[in-house]
Amino acid sequence: MSSIKRKNLTPVQQQYQDFARAREPQRPILANCVRAFIGGGIICTIGQGIQWFFINYFNFDEKTAGDPTVAVLIMISVLLTSFGVYDHIAQWAGAGSSVPVTGFANTITSASLDHKSEGFVLGVGGNMFKIAGPVIVFGVFSAFIVAIISVIITSLGGM
Repeated sequence: MSSIKRKNLTPVQQQYQDFARAREPQRPILANCVRAFIGGGIICTIGQGIQWFFINYFNFDEKTAGDPTVAVLIMISVLLTSFGVYDHIAQWAGAGSSVPVTGFANTITSASLDHKSEGFVLGVGGNMFKIAGPVIVFGVFSAFIVAIISVIITSLGGM
């Protein structure tokens, strides 16, 4: 709690904050980081294996194999979410499972499954992008800003 907010608390409230902070369980930060690294690394290794498969068996090159690889990872994530398996992976791996594209697919799929009883339009369609919507908006906005910077640098003779 910031010192400004703490100054506005009564002595009893400050005492309670100290009491609650002393009994709050310590988070295993290092273990969480290691599990996120391992979980994200396994997901990325699986993605690399799928890309290798497309390159060697379907004659894609490294640039064109990326799109079908992402599509397969999304389908795998949707299936695992539908069967309830991805939740266990995410519980163990934490941010390591939410940062790759599989975490984004999990977010949309789980919201769709939660609201399917409300119907396809108002339930699934209306709620699946509540969590994913800001990611899409800021991703598009960030890409727009990077494109503007790239055009400016290119027009000035750089790169």
